[in-house]
Amino acid sequence: MSMVNYISIVLEVITVVLGIMIATVKKKGFGWGIALTFAIYVFYDLVRFFKLQISGSFLSAIFLIGTVSILWGVWRIYKTS
Repeated sequence: MSMVNYISIVLEVITVVLGIMIATVKKKGFGWGIALTFAIYVFYDLVRFFKLQISGSFLSAIFLIGTVSILWGVWRIYKTS
């Protein structure tokens, strides 16, 4: 794994934390969607990094959940702007 991958995972974790802060401190529900999406990205990257034997269909399913989650979050941001 290259340095770029490590940096990406760290930035994804920071995004998860910020999403949780948006949801809890700022009381904006779309923060949960952001946090969930990037938590899934972290999990996905770590599975690849550690070469874990996880079903491809499971990874596809959680990636879809992450996509739906960020879509919901962005839609909520759009509606409140």
